[in-house]
Amino acid sequence: MFRALLLPCLVACLACPESASARDRLGVFGAWAAFRDARPPRCYAISEPDRAILPEKPQWRPFFAVGDWPGRRVNGQVHMRLAKPRKSGTPLRLTVGAARFDMVSAGSEAWAPYAAADAAIVAALRVSRRATVTGIARDGTAIRDGYALKGAATAVDAVRLGCGKTG
Repeated sequence: MFRALLLPCLVACLACPESASARDRLGVFGAWAAFRDARPPRCYAISEPDRAILPEKPQWRPFFAVGDWPGRRVNGQVHMRLAKPRKSGTPLRLTVGAARFDMVSAGSEAWAPYAAADAAIVAALRVSRRATVTGIARDGTAIRDGYALKGAATAVDAVRLGCGKTG
């Protein structure tokens, strides 16, 4: 219940003030929620880590999101905000169940390196219970953000329906 109340607050903090009034909640599904924004037109499933090593005074809240941007013809794009900025030149890995994916990142943001990797990650989300992002932070400490995947598949489906893509 606490997570269901926390997710909308997390998403409200992530968005621009001018788009906040245009946000539609598509639903809360386990540890994940789905939203649709009118401007720019986009839908996204989002969750916050259930286990993260956070800095003493974090500048932001980490999240894992899967988004559709109909105007850009982008579907199922994986995006993460890490708990800490990644150390430049060090690898960042996403493990979803037994599948492992190397991610690209800039500071505290991370993405799959290409669309086929996005699709493979989303497929793994559908059949796995847990996802973990690991790497080395700029300060030399470990990044280890863990996500429960209960509800992820349903949230991604809500995104697909919410932005008009049914396949």
